[in-house]
Amino acid sequence: MSASSAEILVIKHGALGDFLLSMGPFAAIRAHHKAARITLLTTAPYAAMAERSGHFDRIWLDPRAKAWNIPAWLTLRRRLRSGGFGRVYDLQTSSRSSAYYRYFATPRPEWSGIAPGCSHPHANPRRDDMHTVERQREQLAMAGIDQVPDADLTWLDGDISTLLPDGQDDRPYVLLVAGGSAHRPEKRWPARAYGELATNLHRAGYRPVLIGAAAEQDVLAEISSHCPDALNLCGRTNFGQIAALARRAAAAVGNDTGPMHIVASVGCAATVIFSAASNPDLTAPRGAQVRLLQCKRMTDLPVDQVRATLTLP
Repeated sequence: MSASSAEILVIKHGALGDFLLSMGPFAAIRAHHKAARITLLTTAPYAAMAERSGHFDRIWLDPRAKAWNIPAWLTLRRRLRSGGFGRVYDLQTSSRSSAYYRYFATPRPEWSGIAPGCSHPHANPRRDDMHTVERQREQLAMAGIDQVPDADLTWLDGDISTLLPDGQDDRPYVLLVAGGSAHRPEKRWPARAYGELATNLHRAGYRPVLIGAAAEQDVLAEISSHCPDALNLCGRTNFGQIAALARRAAAAVGNDTGPMHIVASVGCAATVIFSAASNPDLTAPRGAQVRLLQCKRMTDLPVDQVRATLTLP
């Protein structure tokens, strides 16, 4: 298929970090198909961010219907068939997204992914052992797109004037991202350890700034109880504001969680903490100043070891 094909579909949702690691491939697909109309099939949390990126002409929401919800599956099938897509880039490469290949009437569109019988399979049996960035670059190369840039989030920004009012506290600050998946507590460095780190930073002349989703309010409240001078922004930051905060921060420390991918991608000096529950070789944030720490159990990681990764005066 030529780069001028009229209708292109990209499929991507998943976790925030995984979505952000696809920003380079998104840009590569846009550059390769300059004259095409490119549609992204994603989920609601990423719709606004995807639209702001400039890589897509349309954003469609994937309902991710349960198996029993036949009407929703039929509606999605009708929509996909009506799109007139000449090529599909399945960057999700899950069993669900691969199943969408069969939703198209024959002749099916050209398909980059792992769906059985597709025209441009990512034919590497070790693909699951690759970091997301290298895996997607190889997938696109097998589909004819050889140049995939690093993720560029210069367009992602937000107003932080109400979060950090000018003149109220002019100390340099360090972001602490202490949350993560609620069902994966083994991936979280303990709140008491973040509290001790926050106290250390405060005494050194830095303001600890805590960010996290509303569901993480108990974790951030515990950190604040150890360090009352920390600024708790729990539930108050969107993706753009996290990017803006990270650009101005002296450094950041956080768990293996989605916001740290934003922090790392905008160039902040970021220390990302991994337990044995996840593999940084496959999913670590990428950025110019990323430092990775991994320990078998989060409870065994000393605060001094984390503090030593921060190149602060």
